[in-house]
Amino acid sequence: MKNELALKQRIAELESLLDYERQLSLQKDAHIAALEERWRLAQQKQFGKSAEGFVGQGELFNEVEEIVEALKAEQQSANAPRKKPIRKPLPTDLPREQVIHDIEDKTCGCCGGELHKMGEDKSEKLEFIPAQIKVIEHIRPKYACRHCDKSSTHTPIKQAVMPAMPINKGIATASLLAQLITSKYQYGLPLYRQEAMFKQYGIELSRQTMSSWIDKSATRFAPLVERLKDELLKQSTLFADETPLKVVKSDKVNSYMWVYCSGQDSPVPNNSIPNIVLYDFHNSRAATCVVDYLNGYKGYLHVDGYQAYGKTQATLVGCWAHARRKFIDAKKLQGKHKAGKADVVLSLIQKLYGVESRIKDKSIDEKYTARQADSLPILNKLNTWLEQNQRQLVGNSKLIEAANYLANQWHKLIRYLDDGRLSIDNNRAERAVKPFVIGRKNWLFSQTTNGAHASATLYSIVETAKANGLIPFDYVNACLDELCKPEPDIDSLLPWNVKK
Repeated sequence: MKNELALKQRIAELESLLDYERQLSLQKDAHIAALEERWRLAQQKQFGKSAEGFVGQGELFNEVEEIVEALKAEQQSANAPRKKPIRKPLPTDLPREQVIHDIEDKTCGCCGGELHKMGEDKSEKLEFIPAQIKVIEHIRPKYACRHCDKSSTHTPIKQAVMPAMPINKGIATASLLAQLITSKYQYGLPLYRQEAMFKQYGIELSRQTMSSWIDKSATRFAPLVERLKDELLKQSTLFADETPLKVVKSDKVNSYMWVYCSGQDSPVPNNSIPNIVLYDFHNSRAATCVVDYLNGYKGYLHVDGYQAYGKTQATLVGCWAHARRKFIDAKKLQGKHKAGKADVVLSLIQKLYGVESRIKDKSIDEKYTARQADSLPILNKLNTWLEQNQRQLVGNSKLIEAANYLANQWHKLIRYLDDGRLSIDNNRAERAVKPFVIGRKNWLFSQTTNGAHASATLYSIVETAKANGLIPFDYVNACLDELCKPEPDIDSLLPWNVKK
């Protein structure tokens, strides 16, 4: 009897061991499959086409050849209708110089009579005048009294006060600083390239000098950025995102640039919400960064699925662009010309965006009504798909990941139905962070945390100017002239108070 019990116990142990080995084998296979998916997806992202991908630097280098070849192919296509190119007229406010090409002999070749002018042909050509650099000499005459000079040992001298300058005791004017700032933060031109450009004009401006000027300029802009932040936090709807940044002289492996936005990417007629884009640098991605910045903000906040935003007091609005992106990744793993579960979800999400496209110019109330009528039924279908498929998904880990994201974020993803002021996605913030990402590709990293804070300030000024339809160079120039005064008028520098 004892032998029989021992044998049964041994069999149970072996079965348990066998089950454990099966589980290990399944886990190993799942891990291998997940790694294979990651590899295939990385291959596709590296070498395949992406509808959401941004043009890389290599593609920009070949853009002339690619565009010309595309035009040739279009012209050679037998089915393609010929399009007559339409040239937009040149701006009327540009300075114009007339060059008259007249004939010398104004006599008729037939009868010798005098020719009369019957009209003329005009053609405009655009000429580029390279940047000009000049030196402004500030001359302050000194005055003294001859009588007092003879009768007193301390002769009083009168002299005009030197106007306030953005850089005290420096050679840089507001216009020069505006050129450096917009070249770097609007066009992504690193300082070493600007140094080389100035050398062409015989001007020796070292990167160290320009870096110091930019840092001091950022300090000048601090009160204006703080004022813009006050306006930002008054708004009922905001957008937020973050992106990593390498800081050389920092203990942290990755620091982060956070971005906060309100309004639209560009001026909209009769828009009551100001267009503001503000950057905030931190050596961390911790929740305290966004919690401290928002300082008790209780409005709507459009975000992705990062958990830190949930620590704020804001009402979070999910991003359908992020949800869609995860299903796009899953679709890529299905292979070419294959349809699957990911296609069903992507088709429904596309219909949601179709509704948004139709109502983009509607009023807040009209958007709310249209979403209740047209978007809600589509969302109900998506929810039904989720309930029927999420627990049954196996094999494709990317599809499981996409479905889990959809389920976990669902209450935030459908929140845009609650208010016509809300957006279907967080693309406003993603587009706002993109100029920083493009600039980062050129200069790769910041040397110090001070430099990163200065970059945050100056990106805020440049991108807010662009969002309000201002020319960043002119805006930066005007701001520096005002901000260097002892008591600057900050409100006059708010972009919506500045004349274009």
